[in-house]
Amino acid sequence: MNADPPLPATEAADPRYQELDAWQPAVVLEALLEAQFAAVAAVRAALPAIEAAAGAAVPALQRGGRLIYAGAGTSGRIAAQDGAELPPTFNWPRDRLVVLMAGGPNALTAAAEGAEDDAGAGRQAIADTAAGANDVVLGIAASGGTPFTCAVLEAANARGAVSIGVANTQAARLLTLAAFPILVQTGAEPLAGSTRLKAGTAQKVILNLFSTLVMLRLGHVHRGLMVDMQASNTKLRARALRMLQQLTGADGTAAQAALDTAGWRIKPAVLVLRGLDAGQAADLLARNGGRLRAALAEIDR
Repeated sequence: MNADPPLPATEAADPRYQELDAWQPAVVLEALLEAQFAAVAAVRAALPAIEAAAGAAVPALQRGGRLIYAGAGTSGRIAAQDGAELPPTFNWPRDRLVVLMAGGPNALTAAAEGAEDDAGAGRQAIADTAAGANDVVLGIAASGGTPFTCAVLEAANARGAVSIGVANTQAARLLTLAAFPILVQTGAEPLAGSTRLKAGTAQKVILNLFSTLVMLRLGHVHRGLMVDMQASNTKLRARALRMLQQLTGADGTAAQAALDTAGWRIKPAVLVLRGLDAGQAADLLARNGGRLRAALAEIDR
């Protein structure tokens, strides 16, 4: 008789929490918070792997590739959240962002637990996206063995895409499939198997770090500011105005006029305040790969 495979670390029961339901609420909250701190701290060991993954992603995306996130359950929802925030924050093109969620879009708000076992759906999802060598595919799974997510990475590899795997369990299949594996060992959960807790927190931190580093290296950040932010409402227009004034020293009237000229895009508005018209600003940024620092350096030569 074959022995049962060992449980992933994320599914184990931690004896420290076996009486959790009998503790006082304040003690429960302290224990849960300490577990969250431990999850964040565990990410430090993964920093070199995150850097390597971002380093591989940037050239592919510079060639016009897409960011493709894949996951099931909590991991898929965290991935979807990270992806959804890229267009408003960095003006990342929506047609270059794909989220492959086990069970489809409805599973983002309603549990579809059986969908994670459908490897065929994972392979089909990659086929439907027509992923290629310029695409970056991120698969996220706490156990690292989710059939849907593993199939996505396996199919992505066959198409030559840059494959990145994020898992919370050592020796996970997802990590062996990924060209760029990112392991963060968060261990057993305070509620056994509830990976929305420590594992989910660590995954969110990893994706925050990865996507921010990638967007920074693609030129979407200047002097610590979101200079490609979409100024799509009153609050964000006020923020864009403040950023432009901070970057240029212009008064409010001049800064607003420049933003009007530049279609409320901050980077070209900076160049408009340096004497360029909107077309010249756009050409200069394009010539410098969208990097405002490089465009300003060209003006100052």
